[in-house]
Amino acid sequence: MRVIFMATHALNVVINLHYSFRRETKMAEDKTFTQAEMDSIIEGRLARERQKYADYDDLKEKAGKYDEYQAQSKTELQKEKEKSDALQAKLNKLEKEGTVRQVREKVSKDTNVPVELLTGEDEDTCKKQAEAILKFAKPKNYPGTRGNKEKVTEHHESDDAMREFAHQIFGKGD
Repeated sequence: MRVIFMATHALNVVINLHYSFRRETKMAEDKTFTQAEMDSIIEGRLARERQKYADYDDLKEKAGKYDEYQAQSKTELQKEKEKSDALQAKLNKLEKEGTVRQVREKVSKDTNVPVELLTGEDEDTCKKQAEAILKFAKPKNYPGTRGNKEKVTEHHESDDAMREFAHQIFGKGD
């Protein structure tokens, strides 16, 4: 960018020299110059312009070093920004996983559905899943069975030993 500016500026200087030369020659149209006089006029003008930009090479070198330093700094800054973005993304993912886990645990606790069966990302979805699981897990009638319409049998003391044995094996019934 600076090189383009400097080149443009140099071109403008040459154009200005050309126009100033034409002005000087128009002013002195009646006067004729020899080639040596013209060369002397042009050399004087060029010398004055060169003197204005005598430190151009030093400035160009400094500008190049500055641009190089900026590029290195920007590269390091970009690397740090990428690291920061990656860590932020990881943090957001962990926060989301923690929130989802908490929602699933809450719904699991409220509905007595195991956490492993819930796959929703938010509370409403998890509640709907839990309701569907409960509906599926506890049907009103088991397929292929008939309901027990008989009366409960009466209690006989002779059956107590057998009943106790059955309770030990199968557990107490509700």
